[in-house]
Amino acid sequence: MKSIAIYGHALYMPTPDGHLVALDARNGKLLWDRAINAGAAGSGLQLSSGPLAARGVVMIGVSLGLASPGGCFIVALDALTGAERWRFQTVARPGTPGGDSWNGAPIEERYGAGVWTTGSYDPTLNLAYFGVGNTYTTATLLQPRLPGAGGVTSNDGLFTDATLALRPETGELVWHHQHHRRDVWDQDWAFEQTVVTLGNGPAARRAVVTAARPRCSRPWMRRPGKFLFAHDTGLSNLYASIDPATGAKINNPQLEPVPGKALLLCPSNLGARNWPATSLNPATRMLFVPLQESCTDFTWQPRGAKETASGGSDIRFTPRMRPGSDGKLGRLIALDLDSGRVAWMHRQRMPVASSLLATAGGVVFMADVDRHFGAYDQDTGALLWSTRLPAAAESSPIAFAAGNRQFIAVVSGEASHLGNYNRGLVPELGEPVTEISLQVFALPER
Repeated sequence: MKSIAIYGHALYMPTPDGHLVALDARNGKLLWDRAINAGAAGSGLQLSSGPLAARGVVMIGVSLGLASPGGCFIVALDALTGAERWRFQTVARPGTPGGDSWNGAPIEERYGAGVWTTGSYDPTLNLAYFGVGNTYTTATLLQPRLPGAGGVTSNDGLFTDATLALRPETGELVWHHQHHRRDVWDQDWAFEQTVVTLGNGPAARRAVVTAARPRCSRPWMRRPGKFLFAHDTGLSNLYASIDPATGAKINNPQLEPVPGKALLLCPSNLGARNWPATSLNPATRMLFVPLQESCTDFTWQPRGAKETASGGSDIRFTPRMRPGSDGKLGRLIALDLDSGRVAWMHRQRMPVASSLLATAGGVVFMADVDRHFGAYDQDTGALLWSTRLPAAAESSPIAFAAGNRQFIAVVSGEASHLGNYNRGLVPELGEPVTEISLQVFALPER
């Protein structure tokens, strides 16, 4: 679970066994408890994101389910009663828009398209935005189908690696933008969708920004789904080129999977980006992005038809440092969304552990796997303040006010999948500290 939601007087939270629960935020009384078939035995599906509440519904995406035929979905429940209002399948069905993009495979051989990051809502356009992940069984999109396989026009695999714009009341797909077609490298585009107004006056325009594992991009929303630009972090070797008008990506032919052959992929399958969230200063239109500088050797291990039909991952990953690395793994960049240029960059040996938090006071907070928690100047990237936590903060810090004072709170505690992966690349660190605690810091009075 990455987040909870408050809507009216109700607090909404998912549970590890696939339920969405509504509590009265004032007294903790249970309002309703609804099972979403995400924790069913053997499905592997989970509610690993968080709820998004708007227009009388609570929306949440389902993820994982490596062996769950038909893939994942987004579901909306009535905010008052918990009754299901609609369900959007993130793996397109045969006979529906995008349904012919799965290489002719039947629905029971289509896997993945997980939604494991909380969506965003734009009240101006009344749209809910969700990012969708990759497929899991890559052979479905890689291997030729039998002659006569019906309904195939491409192997793009919609709606994997896409941004979806949905109507909260109905689940209607207003537009979508597929960032990466036929992603068989586990690069994911399932991350937060940041809604921002770019520019000033008559030139102002609404946009949604997402920063994925290889790089950052943004579709423009006034003309639905229009691509604006992609920022290259310089950490990816996967793309040979990007069409500046459409954002369509041409893959590096040297990285096409070869059965049993290890190939170097940068960034790794856990990405330059992962769940630690970006943070936006809407006044300056500066987006702060946490990145990891690591690579992986990936190997495609094709299986028989029966094993392929049963799902699961058929790619193996072995993490490694970037070729020619100077040993620095953590990176924080400030991306000017008006110009598309990086204002500054901070690099360090230790990988980033937390989401970022930008404040109106001009600082951005970040924690790393070596238990440091610091505040950086938003204009220059200079470190202004730092402390050492009891454990690395593999969490998302927050800011709040009480009694005319502003506070920063962060939960520390280690041993997440991403944290353990990155710790393996910095062997000087000791074993992770798994005890969980909450730290609260008061900002200086002005």
